[in-house]
Amino acid sequence: MNVKKFSASTSRDAWRQVREALGPDAVILSNRTINGMVEILALAGEDMSSLAEPAVEKEALSQSTLAALTPKQRPESGQAAGLAGALAAARQQSNPQEAATASASAELAQVMSEIRSMRGMLEAQLTEIAWGSQQKREPAKGLVMREMLAAGFSASLARYLVEKLPAGEKPEGAMNWIKSVLTRNLAVVDNEAEIMGKGGVFALVGPTGVGKTTTTAKLAARCVMRHGAGKLALITTDGYRIGGYEQLRIYGKILGVMVHSVKDETDLRIALDEMKNKHTVLIDTVGMGQRDKMVAEQIAMLSGAGTKVKRLLCLSATSSGETLNEVVRSYQGSGLAGCIMTKLDEAATIGSLLDVAIRQKLSLYYVANGQRVPEDLHVANQHYLVDRAFKLKRETAPFLIQDSELPMVMANTARSMNDNELREVRIG
Repeated sequence: MNVKKFSASTSRDAWRQVREALGPDAVILSNRTINGMVEILALAGEDMSSLAEPAVEKEALSQSTLAALTPKQRPESGQAAGLAGALAAARQQSNPQEAATASASAELAQVMSEIRSMRGMLEAQLTEIAWGSQQKREPAKGLVMREMLAAGFSASLARYLVEKLPAGEKPEGAMNWIKSVLTRNLAVVDNEAEIMGKGGVFALVGPTGVGKTTTTAKLAARCVMRHGAGKLALITTDGYRIGGYEQLRIYGKILGVMVHSVKDETDLRIALDEMKNKHTVLIDTVGMGQRDKMVAEQIAMLSGAGTKVKRLLCLSATSSGETLNEVVRSYQGSGLAGCIMTKLDEAATIGSLLDVAIRQKLSLYYVANGQRVPEDLHVANQHYLVDRAFKLKRETAPFLIQDSELPMVMANTARSMNDNELREVRIG
């Protein structure tokens, strides 16, 4: 076994060295403090598996023993019967060995599982202790953590940024630094020329009830005001929802634009082929839950339409971070052109949506904050959104994080610090 020693001034730095050198499956053998330095003895996960090799050798030996008993030429009947009996006896003797091997493998797997569990608990406890003492030494970091959590950002992103926070920052300076990093990593399309100027075919996709039809109407109104009704075409694939087509048709009638209804990929191909002379085509799709198998079929239909269709994912600001992450992963498919934030006016916090957009590297096109067409649709501005996120932080007592609870919250993020999405966040 190749046991390695890691030393650092703090537990957090020592744990980081272990993860970087041996990976997330490293096995911790000891953890102690010597002359003010934290010393950890650790073993790579693959080295632990070598303990199973003696059991494997036993199994190989039993097979070779059986092979040695196999005759090289056809024996006489009496010899064959005797040899068959010898083989049967040998197999009976090898069965206990094979059973012992299987039992040893199962025990080793259980030991490894318990070691991983113990390591996770130890990491969480060390993190809780470290954050408890850090709150006293650096109160600005504790303040930033509470502000980010109250704004709806995930604990893992908050902890990642707080650990990168320049030393000695005062609370106000720390918050300004956090806002600047978030702004730098939030991609927005702040020039309407991407849609209104260049034109093309855009499909608004997303779960039921996120405001796709209303947002489609808002975009349609902006197109008509800029290019005229003759340059716009509207398509709906929503043949399931009662009144789905009728709602868009009413908007189209007000704008002087005909609405076409399609059922499948063939219909969509024909419709798009007839609309080649249009500057902009907007497709309002049927809403589907992110776990619905038909999401993949919808993506395939839009991708196989014979014309490049840019998909814009409508994300409700009222949804939780976990739900938004699921939605993005489900609707990602072969790639999204970007997303539109809806229901800003209904959201208590928007940090979760900004968090997901940063992690998934989604370009934010528009922000919808009401039902009025077309007034309540605005080009995304990252400075405004980040500032708004902290102004919309949770104010109700049941959801506020207390100082005594913060170390516990941070302890549960120990595993998530290996998140590849976080490593791509640009600090400088």
